[in-house]
Formats: sequence, C-alpha cells, structure tokens
Amino acid sequence: MSQKVAQYLQQHIVGEVTTSADALKYFSTDGSIFEIRPKFVVYPRNTSDVRKVARFAWQLAERGRVIPITARGKGTDQAGAALGNGIMMVFPAHMNKILELDRESVTTQPGIIYAKLEQTLHTHGRFLPPYPSSSEFSTLGGAIANNAAGEKSVKYGATREYVKNLNVVLANGELIATKRLNKRELSKKKGLTNFEGEVYRSLDALITDNWELINDHKIDVTKNSAGYDLSQVKKKDGSFDLTPLIVGSQGTLGIVTQATIKTEAFNPRTTLIAAYFDDLGKADEAVGKILQLKPSACEFIDEHLLKFLDKNNPQQLAGLINKPFPKIIVLVEFDDLTERTQNRNAKKCRKILQDIAFEFSMTTDEHEKENLWKIRHSAAAVIWHAQGKAKALPIIEDGVVPQAKFTEFVNNVYEIFAKYHLDVALWGHAGDANIHMQPFLDLANPTDRQKIFAVANEYYNMVIEMGGSTSGEHNDGRMRGPYLPKLYGPELYEVFTKVKQIFDPHNMLNPGVKIDVDQKTLPGIMRREYSMEHLYDNMPRT
Repeated sequence: MSQKVAQYLQQHIVGEVTTSADALKYFSTDGSIFEIRPKFVVYPRNTSDVRKVARFAWQLAERGRVIPITARGKGTDQAGAALGNGIMMVFPAHMNKILELDRESVTTQPGIIYAKLEQTLHTHGRFLPPYPSSSEFSTLGGAIANNAAGEKSVKYGATREYVKNLNVVLANGELIATKRLNKRELSKKKGLTNFEGEVYRSLDALITDNWELINDHKIDVTKNSAGYDLSQVKKKDGSFDLTPLIVGSQGTLGIVTQATIKTEAFNPRTTLIAAYFDDLGKADEAVGKILQLKPSACEFIDEHLLKFLDKNNPQQLAGLINKPFPKIIVLVEFDDLTERTQNRNAKKCRKILQDIAFEFSMTTDEHEKENLWKIRHSAAAVIWHAQGKAKALPIIEDGVVPQAKFTEFVNNVYEIFAKYHLDVALWGHAGDANIHMQPFLDLANPTDRQKIFAVANEYYNMVIEMGGSTSGEHNDGRMRGPYLPKLYGPELYEVFTKVKQIFDPHNMLNPGVKIDVDQKTLPGIMRREYSMEHLYDNMPRT
C-alpha cells in the first residue's frame, strides 16, 4: 500500500517522493532522543505540491485512513517535533528561496537556511535579530515553527514579533494568507463557506468564550514558546490575526509555505564586555542593572562548564581565561546604531561592573570580540563530547523563569544534578533567565533511561512552580508537551486542544507533538543510542 500511495503522489506533484530505506532511516531522527520512522519522504517544489499532498491525506482521513504529515527543515529540533510516522515533507531541498526583499521586510520560503538569509540581509544593512544558535544549519521555517529566539532576543524579542504574515496550507489543502484583519474583514472571512471560513468562525467563538481565561493567564517571563499563543490573535479593537497563533505551533495547525518577516537595521560595530564574578548573586545583581541599558546580548557560562572544557578540551580556553575559574562569566554586548549612544551605554555598564565584578574587559576590536565570544560558544563542546557511552542529552535544556529568580533557578538546577549524581554545566541567556544544560546519560542503559524522565519531571515541575515556562525558545515537541496541562492549567489546556481540533479535525498535522502527548508512550520511541550525525558537516553553537 505504501508503494501505491507513493506512486500516486509522485504522479501528481512536481517534486520528488521516496520510500527508500536509507531515506526513511535518515529522517527517523532529529536533534532529540526520539526515533520515529516515516512511511514516505516528499520534497515539494512549490506550494501547489504541498496543497496536493495535504488534500490527498485529507481525503484518505475522511475515509478513515489517517496518514500524518510532518513538515521538516533540517531536523535540528531537540524535542522531537521534526519526526512523524507518515509523510515527511522536507522543505530545504527546493523551497529555499528569497522571493522579495525591500527596505524593512523580506519574503522567503520556509526551507531557506537562516544564516543564508542573514548574509543577504547584511549586504543591505539589515538583519533578523531572533536567530537561534543553530542558524548556520537550521531553516527559517523551523524558527517560525518553534518561535525561536537566541542571544539577541534580550533586546529584540523572539521570532513571533517579526512575522508579518504567512501563507499557510490548511489540513484539507486550502491555501490561506494570514494578516491582521479589521472587524469588517474578519466578518467577511467568517462568511466564507469553505474550511477557512469554518476555522475563522470556530476560532473567533472559542477566543470570545474564553477571553478572560486566555488574557489573564500570562507567564511572567521575557520569552515563551510553550503552548499556543492565543492572546495576540484577537485584540480589544476586534482585529484578528492567525499569524501569531501559527508561529510556534510546530506544524500542528497548518503548513507554512511562505513568510514575510520584518527586519531591523544591522550595526556590525558593537561593544563587547566580558565580566567575571566570584559570586552568582553578584552576577545577578549586575545583570539586573545592565538590562536597563538595553544590551543586545547578555549571555553567561558557569564555572562547571569552564572546568568541563579544561578537563576535556583545555586548548579551547588557552589564552582566553586563567585559573582559578570564576563562578560565572557574563558577556554583555551593545549594538546601538549611533556610536555616541553605544559608547555611553558601555561606559555606564563599565561603571556598574567596577562595583560588582572582580574583573572585566571591554573591546570593540573584531578579533578580540571573536575571542571573547569563543568563551560563550565553547558550550557546544558539551554536546559533542561522550563520557564512555553516555552523551549529553537534550531533555531539560530550555527552561525560563522570571528574571528576578535567576540565582534561585541556577541553584535549583545544581541541586537536581547533585541529587541524580550528574555532571552539571550551565550556559545560556542571563538577560532572559533562560538556561541551557544537557546531562550526560546513556540511552542504552536501562537505569539511565528511567532517570531521564525522573530528572525531566523534577526539573520542569520546578520551573513551573517558580512561575516560569518549560520552553523559552525551543518549543514543546514531544519532550515538553506532557507538561502543558500543568503549566497552563487544565482549562486553558482544554482550549488548546479545541484549537487543534478546529484546524486539524482528523489529527493528521504532526500528531503527537505539543497536544495530547502522553509521557508514558515516550520510552517506546526513545533511541538506543544518541547521535548528532546529521550535523557532522557543521560545528554547531549552542
């Protein structure tokens, strides 16, 4: 039957369809600890191909046979959202182009590599600020799916704030264009007799009926990719926009085939400051004051990461930092467009650090900045290292809490790692209280496999109890989906479930991701060995 379906699809689309064993194996893993084998791999060449595949799957679903569709970029997702057991729709092969570029925005296809887009924008004096650490080898479509963020998000915000409008293929193959609609335009959409009209009618009613629940339940963090963002869909003036809902929905509501993104003015001349602290509380105090200056980055690594590097790859730190290592290093960058403003903010930052840090350095020299950034980006060495058969696993790597609780957050993480006898190393976004970490565990070891979910449960419950979010920038996927009911409460989670049903009544768009994820089923799809072989031709940063 699979061959017949593949042959049918190949006859009706311009792109390619394959069921070859090696392709199915390749696409059975992503950056997560999970493994799911698809039945088909489709490389669409255009939006028409995507629509035809969706329409075909919808018709099968109406007859009781559901073949899921998973949209995929480069498969860097660390929570298992780029996996599926049906049609794997792969965009980077063909749908990877810049379609239009003007002074303040760019229109692209989803398969474009993020860094390629940035390079083009730089030549026009622009950039897209919320680039993730994986930008060299991940796609813009993936960033939209996850509402990605990164080191610049402390000043500029996450992806959702930059997406102006989208072309989206709905579950039944209809193509819609999202944008903010006024009351009259919304009424017209709701009057349509097709599936798009049904979506607008049902979603508007759902949001109206749950207005207070949706708008009163906001997590007090600087960035949040968990759940569905319903609060920005309908505004008090009655305007309505599906765009912020689709962004961060991980392909569970529709398939993005085109995006128009606003850009910012790019200033390559920046001032970078590296500050060294012998006390976590002092670093926290300094960061709180520095954030008032609106730095373009405020990153950190802790002493455990420095010790890890010193033990396993000492040459990486040679000439950059001396022993004894500080408790924490904070990197602060300013990119203000005018030299006068940038110098003024850097001077104020220096004054703050003179009273709190035991040492700091500041530079505008490109070579010196590159060396200082090397300290922060050295965290990538953790994800490539192996301790015997144990490897760094992305299972608790994206929690974010209210900024005022940064010190408490770090100390709580240290306690969890100590409790489970795990080596700890922390890095991430000090300015957002968004911490990254990857404990070393062996997926082939039964004890470690059980420990994975024990550690995850303790960690994510701790984050939720602190008033944080389980995902600052990497989204829910399969790993964090089970925590959404507790994070948002059963009533709002039920609203999320209804949103999924409105857009995807046959549950064919990336099922098992974000909504209705049962943690008890996850051990059955865990890999037996963790590998990042997809990325061996890159040197990832994290």
